[in-house]
Amino acid sequence: MEIVIANNSHIVYAETICETILQAAQVRGTGIAKREPAYIISKMEQGNAVIALDGKKFVGFCYIEAWSHGKFVANSGLIVHPDYRGKGIAKLIKKKVFEHSRNKFPTAKVFSITTGLAVMKLNSELGYKPVTFSELTEDQSFWNGCQTCKNFDVLKRTDQKMCLCTGMLYDPNTDNSKQETKVKAKVFNRLKKIKQALFLKKDNK
Repeated sequence: MEIVIANNSHIVYAETICETILQAAQVRGTGIAKREPAYIISKMEQGNAVIALDGKKFVGFCYIEAWSHGKFVANSGLIVHPDYRGKGIAKLIKKKVFEHSRNKFPTAKVFSITTGLAVMKLNSELGYKPVTFSELTEDQSFWNGCQTCKNFDVLKRTDQKMCLCTGMLYDPNTDNSKQETKVKAKVFNRLKKIKQALFLKKDNK
């Protein structure tokens, strides 16, 4: 199995991807917005998607959406074919698309809205934090994409302040790993100065 950045050669899988997403929504009975093949194809053409394949067989998929002039990025449409579920593939796909998002949009805040506990767990492992919808993009075109979700009436009644989905956000400006790197750098520089001082003291004897 391989997980790669999707391109024009993967357009043939667009219908299968949309059907798999639709079937997952029906089985789960929770809100998953419907996707059209043309939209999935556009993501592939833009290099804003990753796809998992077992030879030529479709395994899984996820794509990137940029909002608010690139200030926010969402990893959406995460799906794994029923034949390959329960094998940790969703985690691999999520990690791949997250890394691709960070490389392509390094300053963007990466967010997700989901009702799936498994996705929430994956997000947490990647550094996402639960947030209110007010901390997510205000780009109306994003929220309009929720219209095909069965829970859209909830979002509409609350003026887009809440829904059954949980909002999660990764902010590169508050990334804990960056703070850890800064601390390590300070410790390293401190040790370097101590070593230099010791060498100077030794040489002066």
